[in-house]
Amino acid sequence: MNLRIVVADDQEVIREGLMTLLDLMPGIDVVGGAVDGEQALEQVAALRPDAILMDLNMPGTDGIAATVCITQHHPHTAVVVLTTYAEEPLILDALRAGARGYLTKDAGKAEIVRAIEAAVTGHTTLAPAVHQQLLDAAVRTAPAAAPRPGRSADTVGLTTREQDVLRLMAQGLSNAAIGRRLVIGEATVKTHVNHLFAKLGTRTRAEAVAWAHGHGYAPPPQPSA
Repeated sequence: MNLRIVVADDQEVIREGLMTLLDLMPGIDVVGGAVDGEQALEQVAALRPDAILMDLNMPGTDGIAATVCITQHHPHTAVVVLTTYAEEPLILDALRAGARGYLTKDAGKAEIVRAIEAAVTGHTTLAPAVHQQLLDAAVRTAPAAAPRPGRSADTVGLTTREQDVLRLMAQGLSNAAIGRRLVIGEATVKTHVNHLFAKLGTRTRAEAVAWAHGHGYAPPPQPSA
């Protein structure tokens, strides 16, 4: 069964272009287009799509406010942000609002479809630039980069495999890419990641990566110019 999506963007050329483009992709049915957040909410309520592709900077009810409402009142619809902007505060606002994906408008059609498919199954996809913004933010707020006594991999109980996964996470690899590199299934990688979160006391991938940089598992990334 095809995934039913709505496209919300106040720029007609972009909205219509996306609707036409995505409607030609296998497995996707575009069932509506919205010019602002208010119309997006109306279409989600009426059409009950599987996902909505959401611009953020729209007049009236913007994409963040619309995402909050959709997440609260229409949890059957996954929100994937597609915007021009990749600034840290906007990214965090969108993710906190409940978005399950954050792409910039230079994303290709295949990348957009993959993000929609991932969001519908409860997974989050971030554009590379977005991932880098969050990583830079995590490193800025992390403790000093030198390894701290008493908090090594041994003392937190990381297995050799968990250390391998952590190093690859710090390189920016996805769970699927880590699985291919270590020749293990993606589900197994997810299990290792969850164990890492529990042992390190972290809640997000960015926090775990910041821990890795701070404890010598990977060189700290260079700050963005």
